[in-house]
Amino acid sequence: MLKAPSEEAALEQLHEAGLTDGLPVVIPTPERVARLVVASGLPAEQSLGIMGPAGCVASVEKVATAAVMAGCLPDHMPVVVAAVQAIVQDAFDLTEMQGTTHCTAPLTIVNGPARQACGGISGGYGALGPGHRANASIGRALRLAMMNIGGARPGISDMALLGHPGKFTYCLAEDEENSPFEPLHVSLGYGEAESVVTVVGAEAPHSVMYSGDADLPDNADRLLAVLAIGLANLATNNAVLGGGAAVVVLNPDHAAILHQAGLSRTLIRERLAELCQRSVGEVAEIHAGFVGKAEPGKIRSCFADPAHILVMVGGGGGLYSMVMPSWCAGAHRNQFVSQAITLDDFCEIPGSSSVEVSI
Repeated sequence: MLKAPSEEAALEQLHEAGLTDGLPVVIPTPERVARLVVASGLPAEQSLGIMGPAGCVASVEKVATAAVMAGCLPDHMPVVVAAVQAIVQDAFDLTEMQGTTHCTAPLTIVNGPARQACGGISGGYGALGPGHRANASIGRALRLAMMNIGGARPGISDMALLGHPGKFTYCLAEDEENSPFEPLHVSLGYGEAESVVTVVGAEAPHSVMYSGDADLPDNADRLLAVLAIGLANLATNNAVLGGGAAVVVLNPDHAAILHQAGLSRTLIRERLAELCQRSVGEVAEIHAGFVGKAEPGKIRSCFADPAHILVMVGGGGGLYSMVMPSWCAGAHRNQFVSQAITLDDFCEIPGSSSVEVSI
């Protein structure tokens, strides 16, 4: 345990020890950590799993420490706990993902009642940007846990050549209220009343611009074609390596275009998978070392299964949707993992006394 004469000195100690993400953190005093442990409804010593590459136990207390540092409120703890439980599953390939030179970062998607119950996690305007405390704090808690429990250190064990801003925090909710489709977690086999976190190692969002025109008979096809360009252009690992997962975040207007064309979430994924194909010859023109001796005319699918394309609704209405290609490596080829969020164990914490703040 570190000791310091003041919180200012403690912050500098944390920075010097490499225990922060480079930004100021809330000092994880024993009282603050204990408060979030109580909020989790779980014993402090309970293990949530093993985090690589360090191979350390992600105990509830250690995860609560990361959550305190990230600025989490007690309300956020059920999502933080579930996100940690997701990434420590073998299928997530956390150790390999932490050590890759690719820029991948865990994108955390929240569905169900936890979106409101856990601090108001945003899925609307600017959900992946500043101004949303729950989004920012939950995503940051996961990153700090990956650093301080999992042992990821830039240039030492985290070998991302450049990284991307999502390695600070990368979290949003699905905008279920403005979606014409069933919620993402329902499509993954969960009940609508359940709360679920889905985590996938992904690149930064790639903006996809499309101005819909309801008078065009192929309006939906045009939109799908643009989304496929973002997912499977020859600069992405999905196009070159194949396999892996990817995320499509449709803004409500774009989602409406596809829904009005009679496309379900399943059909959207299938159409995108069809469009996300490349010939060996196309890939060889830029990435000859990745195609071997295969026939130039042979068609390679960018996704092994259409179900590996996560389609969700979020953001404000307008011209822009987002796609997030992925790394496509590791023993499980960079697949997403879902975990139910347990709200029943959550304990409400009494509020603190008031203080004066000068701003």
